[in-house]
Amino acid sequence: MASSTDAQLLATQVRRLLEAAPAATLPMTYQQLAEALGLIPPRTIQRVAQALEASMREDAEHGRPFIAALVVSRRDGLPAQGFFELAVALGCFPAEPARHVEAYREECRRALAERPP
Repeated sequence: MASSTDAQLLATQVRRLLEAAPAATLPMTYQQLAEALGLIPPRTIQRVAQALEASMREDAEHGRPFIAALVVSRRDGLPAQGFFELAVALGCFPAEPARHVEAYREECRRALAERPP
């Protein structure tokens, strides 16, 4: 199991990569992000998810939109369920699941708009 320090270091790399990625390539999938980070199996997606969760906690603490909103599942074009659960737990998304997709779309728009130029 990865330590929280590993997740934090990976979260820093994830943030840099997502901030620098061309807007046309976003959102990217968890697999694309794992490949861009050069992660090697096993547990690549799990490690990406832990890093994204660490970035969400940091963003919530600093009042920023979730950079993690720029990473989605290739299955449905939305973040994994853990993204929504953590967003609710951090008090940033409504508790009602019926409102999650709308909240996510707004968060994604804000995250794209607030990336460094």
